[in-house]
Amino acid sequence: MYKYFINLCFVLAFVNGYSQENTPKEKSEEKKDTVIYKTGYGLRIGADISKPVLAIVDKSYSGLEIVGDYRVSEKWYVATELGYEEEITFEDFTASTSKGSYIRLGANYNAYENWLDMNNEIYVGMRYGFAMFDHTLNSYTPNVTTGTTGVPPYFSPNTIQTSVTDEGLTAHWTELQLGIKAETLKNLFIGFSFSYKIMLSLDDQTGFKTLYTPGFNRVFASDTGFGFNYTISYLIPFVNK
Repeated sequence: MYKYFINLCFVLAFVNGYSQENTPKEKSEEKKDTVIYKTGYGLRIGADISKPVLAIVDKSYSGLEIVGDYRVSEKWYVATELGYEEEITFEDFTASTSKGSYIRLGANYNAYENWLDMNNEIYVGMRYGFAMFDHTLNSYTPNVTTGTTGVPPYFSPNTIQTSVTDEGLTAHWTELQLGIKAETLKNLFIGFSFSYKIMLSLDDQTGFKTLYTPGFNRVFASDTGFGFNYTISYLIPFVNK
């Protein structure tokens, strides 16, 4: 009986020692299996390729826009767009040209939860926009008042071709952006966004309302506008976090 009891004690001691010996090893293996994925923080810069495509299709338009953003935290990016546009606007009785430079400054919030080492975005952004431009009334058909009671004004059959230009006009606006950016290759992104714009302040040409503002696009009667861009950009990572 004592013999069996002593053997049982040896077995229990052996099992306990074995388990203590292997526990650190198992924990070590678990630590080795844990992979920490890091993503790049840096400057992403690119261009809106929809503008040169539009210039090919529509001969009354030309433009170039450079886009950029910088990641400041896991979800937030400081963002900007700057460019130059020239647009000829044709109405029933007028033709006008608006041309100049603009900049938009703001931030994007990435609402997308990436898996592992993915670096995609579904974002909401806000911008402040500023433009400095020249506006030219190229031609117009005057509205003639007869001065006779009962005879309404009419448009003259003669179009005046003498152009009139006002320089140094400015515009200020805000806009809400919704967009997507997807990493197609390492650090190379394709993206598109839609924006709703509200004009805060706009200089009109003397005697004529500004119909198009660079960076804002067509100005509607409600002082609102819409925009769209399709971008290709490249990330220059400064640090991985």
